[in-house]
Amino acid sequence: MSSPRSGPAAKGLSALSPSIPGAAVQHLSAAAMGALLLASAGKHFRDPGFYRDVVPGYLCRQDPSPDATPSGTTPDSPTQGSSPQGISTEGSPTQSSPPPSSTGTAAAAQHPWAVLSRDEWIAVSGLLELAAAVGILLPPTRKLTATAITAMFTAFLAGHVDALLRAYGPQGTPRRRKIHAVRLPLQAPLILWAWSLRTRALPGRKHRKPGGRG
Repeated sequence: MSSPRSGPAAKGLSALSPSIPGAAVQHLSAAAMGALLLASAGKHFRDPGFYRDVVPGYLCRQDPSPDATPSGTTPDSPTQGSSPQGISTEGSPTQSSPPPSSTGTAAAAQHPWAVLSRDEWIAVSGLLELAAAVGILLPPTRKLTATAITAMFTAFLAGHVDALLRAYGPQGTPRRRKIHAVRLPLQAPLILWAWSLRTRALPGRKHRKPGGRG
């Protein structure tokens, strides 16, 4: 005895039904990813301190501080060759040689990848997430954007690993250890989620012949 849902018509309906929900789920998933990226991009500018720890130090340019003084001088020291009393001290054997420039040493020790400051990296990553939030919502650019988001989340792993290592270092705190111990594993589902958005519903599924096999 056949069931009411058997027959060619039912088989054709069952062939159509998986593709329709699949496309809808993909659109909802892309919309959720876009909303997440948009919220994260906004937080980059509202609360940049939340991301400071996950920017590796070797990527950050060390700019001299605004109150840095020239090499060999202090804010209250007189210029070379004169004393507060106006007596020349140039050539005096008691005059100490100027200390090496700390800013110059820091600049020379910078990593080749240190092309931006920490705040600039945070701002750039926020702009990238903002662009990705728009691109993932548009079907024509979804696959390319999902690939770029996957690469971006994968690149963020380096920052999270570096932050976790520093949290367990001499300057680390229990709070930072807990935070980064949670943030690092969260990258895995984000990477898989972004990668899943690269696929799209196959249009061929919507045109199967009634009663067709496979």
